[in-house]
Amino acid sequence: MKNKEKSNNEIMLSEEIIASKIYLIHGKRVMLDSDLAGIYGVTTTRLNQQVGRNLKRFPLDFMFELSKKEFENLMLQNATSRWGGRRKLPKVFTEHGAIMLASVLNSERAVNASINVVKAFISMREFISLSKELVQKLEKFELKTEQKLSEHDKKFLVVFETLKKVLIEESKPKRRIGFLP
Repeated sequence: MKNKEKSNNEIMLSEEIIASKIYLIHGKRVMLDSDLAGIYGVTTTRLNQQVGRNLKRFPLDFMFELSKKEFENLMLQNATSRWGGRRKLPKVFTEHGAIMLASVLNSERAVNASINVVKAFISMREFISLSKELVQKLEKFELKTEQKLSEHDKKFLVVFETLKKVLIEESKPKRRIGFLP
């Protein structure tokens, strides 16, 4: 019996798997109710029932429902089959909403899983921050490189102009010096 309980309570998903279930919608990083239900070990129906019973804990910056078009776009983006489908549009939860879910579900698994969910959100935030920093550094490097190339181009133009002048002078007929026969 203990092994069965342990396997049910300790089925944890890695941060990478959880992070792959985080989407950017309305400029916010969110997770679908069905993904969170799987992570927290409950059915999507149970999760949404608990949310309905505790609506005051889920303001719009914690949770919102997707529109039909947003849901269709999400399914296309992830190449998800519509077989079996959903009767209701999914709810999505921000990082804060996902943490609040663990408190309203109030199971040991939900509390333990919420730690990995938070870590996944933090990892993603750090990755995005690092990516922005790298982009800024690349842009600065590109600007410096363009400036250096521009300076070198100007110097080469001076060299080419000087060479042209020398070649033009060399190609002019020279006046002979000395006695003419």
